[in-house]
Amino acid sequence: MSTQKSTIVRFLTGARFVATRTAFGTLERVAPGIGARWAERLWLRIPPYRGRPAEMIPPGQTVEVLVGGRRVVSHAWGSGPVVYLVHGWGGHRAQLRAYLRPLLDAGHRVVAFDALGHGDSDPGELGPGRTTIPEMAAALRAVVAEHGPAHAIVAHSLGANSTFYALRRGVAAGRLVFLAPMTQPTPYTALFGAMLGFDKRIRTRMVARVERRVGEPWTAFDIPSQMADIVAPPLLTVHDPNDRETRYADSVALRTAWPGAELVTVKGLGHWQLLRDPATVARAVAFVTSGPVRHRAAS
Repeated sequence: MSTQKSTIVRFLTGARFVATRTAFGTLERVAPGIGARWAERLWLRIPPYRGRPAEMIPPGQTVEVLVGGRRVVSHAWGSGPVVYLVHGWGGHRAQLRAYLRPLLDAGHRVVAFDALGHGDSDPGELGPGRTTIPEMAAALRAVVAEHGPAHAIVAHSLGANSTFYALRRGVAAGRLVFLAPMTQPTPYTALFGAMLGFDKRIRTRMVARVERRVGEPWTAFDIPSQMADIVAPPLLTVHDPNDRETRYADSVALRTAWPGAELVTVKGLGHWQLLRDPATVARAVAFVTSGPVRHRAAS
């Protein structure tokens, strides 16, 4: 992952970004505790959706489910074994729409949803514009409980991490496709600090604060180290080494840890074009449709 500004600091631009770096540099030296509180809020902040307004959801069935009394908006199309499309941090249920028609043509029911704090869904427990991986995973669990067992899940970026978290808590899937996944969040804290101008004094305190806020240690979100918690379904992961949002090394580590996982390396697609590249879509759909339908109990 490049050290240029990425999804995690996309909401800071121009003079505001420069001022933020200056402030964090000062706090690193004189008040790391205050800096850590600020850094925690920024770490959990959902960046603005970068899609175009013209991106529309094709007509389908809108279904709302509740997570802790908060609405999660989902959309469903077609009939057959269900394939779930899971967006990433700052994403929207429209992002993986390139997969819709090929999956429908292959005889699947397709379901996409907005995680809490995203798109048309309600804000989560932390209020507008903030959420956590467990909360994103809870939305997936609720949607699967409503629409039925997952023949497959196609997940992008941090959506892959929240999907794995949901698998560890009872969601079952016959096959998985992870597109540019974030599988080891801890290294991103150093990149986050480098982007915003702080170092270890703030970063170690920020990490501890996020752990307390989320109620989980950082290791809970390190997929390669948590493989013993699931029966691993077949996995295809697709990643561009020049991705500027998530590290290609994350997919390499995932392939090493995940029994039988297939890693497809692509070039020139970055983090976002990967979602609509025809060759990537075709390969992913072929992977999803190549295995038997496994009707297992949903969470």
